[in-house]
Amino acid sequence: MRDVLDELLRRYRAGETVGLGTVVATFSSAPRSPGAAMLVAPDGSVTGSVSGGCVEGAVYELAQEVVESGKPVLQRYGVSDDDAFAVGLTCGGILDVYVEPVDSAGFPELVELAESVEAEVPVALATIVAHENEAMVGKRMVVWPDRIAGSLGSARMDAAVADDARGLLATGRTATVHYGPEGQRRGEGMSVFVNSFEPPPRLLVFGAIDFAAAMAGLGSYLGYRVTVCDARPVFATSSRFPQAHEVVVDWPHRYLAAEIEAGRVDERTVVTVLTHDPKFDVPVLEVALRAKLGYVGAMGSRRTHDDRMRRLREAGVAEQELAKLASPIGLDLGARTPEETAVSIAAEIISLRWGGAGARLADTAGKIHHEPAEGGIR
Repeated sequence: MRDVLDELLRRYRAGETVGLGTVVATFSSAPRSPGAAMLVAPDGSVTGSVSGGCVEGAVYELAQEVVESGKPVLQRYGVSDDDAFAVGLTCGGILDVYVEPVDSAGFPELVELAESVEAEVPVALATIVAHENEAMVGKRMVVWPDRIAGSLGSARMDAAVADDARGLLATGRTATVHYGPEGQRRGEGMSVFVNSFEPPPRLLVFGAIDFAAAMAGLGSYLGYRVTVCDARPVFATSSRFPQAHEVVVDWPHRYLAAEIEAGRVDERTVVTVLTHDPKFDVPVLEVALRAKLGYVGAMGSRRTHDDRMRRLREAGVAEQELAKLASPIGLDLGARTPEETAVSIAAEIISLRWGGAGARLADTAGKIHHEPAEGGIR
């Protein structure tokens, strides 16, 4: 939903009713993850995607139908359906898509939800997508770490779902949760889709060099909030790194220590040290390797790596902390240019997040898509 939120809010404020299709569950090799959304406006225009093209036509028609009827629908598309081939989902996956009408009368909390997302305040949207009582389908509740807005129908439902939604929000997960019809922890009869909108993960790039510019661009494209930091003001300028969200002039180790102290980094944070200069990279790596971060990588040759490890050991960094360092950084792609090197680094980060081996898919068998790796980047 994040991808269509701006257009949804624009249509909402214009007093329009739109059809919104959201992926709420996936099975096997589904092309999009839960939370992917497609908006169908009254003028027939489309924003977003639920399947990368496989079932968009069918969802488009269904969205128009639910706007006309005013009743939401939970629809499954996949190889188990008789018309799976007809709608185009031939990849072998299964999608559950919840299609609903959205307008200001039925969703008064949308503006506050959008404001929280814009301000990077953690927030989740809980929607009943299936219930044995059809009148309950479509009820929504917005959940923040410290409060809620709206109701699913009873205090018991609200308490159970709010508790689970906060747990999902804390780990950055979007999922469908199942309850008894009255919100019982055990049982079935009610399915609630919890769409988490936590702030985007951070990518901290240390070293204002040409490789950093390429990394900032790719990191931004992948959805990270990118910071480039260097102690040299002549190099650390916004004009040199237009795709970074912020450029900081400071000593890397001092900046990172302050961000950790302020609680502005977490286990999703990616740190790339691209300076390959001991006076910069050793102090910042000392700080990074002792923190709970998602990924810490450092660029340099084999000789630079060996020298860096010696210096870090002399600085008192423990072996278990050194084991967290990705150095030399990236996957073996034969990369040479800054852009190719950025792809190599991003590929390693993606593989660690999802548990991929980094091998050619043509040389492997089994599933293409992975679940998050155990102990990997969140």
